[in-house]
Amino acid sequence: MNDTDTPPAQKPARPYFSSGPCAKPPGWSADKLQTDVLGRSHRSGLGKARLQYCIDLIREVLEVPASHRIGIVPGSDTGAVEMAMWTMLGARPVTTLAWESFGSGWVTDAVKQLKIDPTVIEAPYGQLPDLSQVDWSNDVVFTWNGTTSGVRVPDGEWIAADREGLSIADATSAVFAQDIAWDKVDVLTFSWQKVLGGEGAHGILILGPRAVERLESYTPSWPLPKVFRLTKGGALIEGIFKGETINTPSMLAVEDAIFALEWGKSLGGLAVMKARADANAAALDAIVQDREWLGHLAADPASRSNTSVCLTVEGADGDRIKAMAKLLEQHEAAFDIAGYRDAPPGLRIWCGATVDTADIEALGPWLDWAYAATAA
Repeated sequence: MNDTDTPPAQKPARPYFSSGPCAKPPGWSADKLQTDVLGRSHRSGLGKARLQYCIDLIREVLEVPASHRIGIVPGSDTGAVEMAMWTMLGARPVTTLAWESFGSGWVTDAVKQLKIDPTVIEAPYGQLPDLSQVDWSNDVVFTWNGTTSGVRVPDGEWIAADREGLSIADATSAVFAQDIAWDKVDVLTFSWQKVLGGEGAHGILILGPRAVERLESYTPSWPLPKVFRLTKGGALIEGIFKGETINTPSMLAVEDAIFALEWGKSLGGLAVMKARADANAAALDAIVQDREWLGHLAADPASRSNTSVCLTVEGADGDRIKAMAKLLEQHEAAFDIAGYRDAPPGLRIWCGATVDTADIEALGPWLDWAYAATAA
């Protein structure tokens, strides 16, 4: 037998490396979720209390300042970003930043749907655009961490403290793993399905004081569907940020998010969650550095993600990547590690806090085996 006939002996204990929904927290099981609220109205006393508790946990674990409001909104992270764009843009010029597919999607929304002719600053997959080009008299829409390219902004230093426009950050694969400069963020969005390993369909919208001021002083020229409306009579609908959701949420998904947040809190909170992601990314980088055929799509370590790590595979086209991913899935060694469909062919391995470093380390020999087995 040769190496391609005999797969490695040791598998990752939890081979869940999908970049969204990502791995559940260690120790998760469905029977550990509280279910008292199921079958009850989300507007009941219990329903509102559990929604408020979820919001309170987000504030505590993510260390969101008291100045910022937190709301649970429809449509996952996409819904939260579009809610911000549809309700706030148009008051002043707009700049959109794009270096991967989701950032490009916000460009499309601004150009084709809102028709506001933004300044577009782009970079190819694997690179970060020149952030010094950003004019902060504009509203600026960007992804904090490009999930499909593995490229993130290094920090918040590039965001002007005296900005006239709003900073609107899609941070869905950055939160709970990277430092967020809250004094530089006016709007931040994410979804439980990313770093927390929660379920999809619900977005989190976090508004700073300047965003609230915009909402209460500006009415866009286009019509707003009910699920996007954040004000009534020129005032913010405060209930949205106290657990009174715009439409009916899945309380099972809320309980799932609560489990993940309580897990993060029990570890020691944000610092420990960030450290786990950093350790996972370092373990994967060690695998890459030890193999000539593997590389990072994000070449610059300063802007390389510690969650959605995207890898290049020497000589591999899309078909070979699919074959590698399928083979690893069949052997239950790694699930869902093919790169995003719009990205260059490669692998994408989630390294967020819910993944155990030992499972990343166990992945190396399996990548070797799958690469060799698909060489023909």
